[in-house]
Amino acid sequence: MSFISLGLSPSLLKALSSQNYTYPYPIQEQAIPAILSGKDVLGIAKTGSGKTASFVLPILMNQQRTVASKNRHVNVLVLVPTRELAAQVSEVFHLFASYLTERIKILAIYGGVSINPQMMDLQGVNILVATPGRLLELVESNAVKLSEIQTLVLDEADKMLNLGFKAEMDRIFALLPKKRQNLLFSATLSDDVNNINQILLHDPLVIKTEVETNNIDLINQLAYFVADEKKGPLLRYLIKNNNLKQVLVFTSSVYKADNVAIKLFRNGIEATAIHSDKSQKARTDALKNFKSGKLQVLVTTDLLARGIDIEFLPCVINYELPRSPKDYIHRIGRTGRAESSGEAISFVSPEERQHFKVIQKKMGKVVTMIDSEGLDLKGY
Repeated sequence: MSFISLGLSPSLLKALSSQNYTYPYPIQEQAIPAILSGKDVLGIAKTGSGKTASFVLPILMNQQRTVASKNRHVNVLVLVPTRELAAQVSEVFHLFASYLTERIKILAIYGGVSINPQMMDLQGVNILVATPGRLLELVESNAVKLSEIQTLVLDEADKMLNLGFKAEMDRIFALLPKKRQNLLFSATLSDDVNNINQILLHDPLVIKTEVETNNIDLINQLAYFVADEKKGPLLRYLIKNNNLKQVLVFTSSVYKADNVAIKLFRNGIEATAIHSDKSQKARTDALKNFKSGKLQVLVTTDLLARGIDIEFLPCVINYELPRSPKDYIHRIGRTGRAESSGEAISFVSPEERQHFKVIQKKMGKVVTMIDSEGLDLKGY
């Protein structure tokens, strides 16, 4: 199937061609025509499956045919869990909107930065990408109205619920008009997501893609048995000996992320940590430098994993295992994307061995294990 058959405008087809989009991903094949026709959609697909474009393209198409709302009354609201994801989704909207002849104003709003510029920028906005907390602050300041929302998108709904946004989202839902199009995208269909689906969606098209399984097949997984005190030397050994150029390292806490990044830097490896305690500028700069290849290693936590979207990331390292098998799959899914292979390495301490067995069982794959005792880590 080609993009031409999906009902998109010539301008958007030109944009796709210019960005080297050759054919639609499975979720795009199903979601784009449904959204264009005004249907509600529940899409279960992991990050990297093409889901952002699956709602951005038809929303822009529909906005070309929509009469603009009154000032500060936005037409489209996209809710996301993190600042990084808000910026990322906004970038995709801006990219495709730049090819349109009609002017469509898109704005991303989130906390961690001054609220005043966002208040001023909200004038004439058609599409608003927002984190829940900052959106409510701006609503309370009368800087934006939600009474004329035509389309609501919940992106990464599973993570939003897990991160405790439910109370804020309930307040937002109460401000929205009852008649609207609802688009819900999630990496997994958890009980929380299913409950929201039953509340928000009316006769939705349900799309479940198999991209997650296929991506895992593209990932070369290795695990090292290693004592906690030797994880640092092992990490530095692997980066230096294998000449790894772009590595995303996951830790379980902000403290550990900072600690790992500092020790890497002291050992001559360009590394920095990105987490919720960092300023927005520090987070934005770190992510930009990492994506461009200027930064060799980015150390992060699960909280920010959803906002780190790099098409050809070669290597992910689990310095510490996540709590759930789903989070493990999501972490390693940062690599092996866009039909490219990748490598995922996990450090497994004696205390984590049983947990890693559970992860492998849930994943349905056996991971090759290496005993780090056979490696010479002196000097690292």
